[in-house]
Amino acid sequence: MNESFSIALELLAVGMITVFTILALIVILGNLLTTVVNKFFPEPAAPQVAKASIPHAIDGRKMAAIVAAVDIVTEGKAKVTSITNI
Repeated sequence: MNESFSIALELLAVGMITVFTILALIVILGNLLTTVVNKFFPEPAAPQVAKASIPHAIDGRKMAAIVAAVDIVTEGKAKVTSITNI
């Protein structure tokens, strides 16, 4: 019984060390791959979108409806400070 228990503990230790080592290698190689890809293949900069010089006015009734909806949903805890068209 004692010999079987020591063999079981030995197998447990070897298995856990093996799994830990493999997972550590995966994390290290993943981070290395991410670093290399970001260094040699950076994402292109997003093009700047020209904004309209004159913002479109929102109808007063729509503005009131939006403000009322926000007030009801948030139970008066939120305040609409600006509304812009996208």
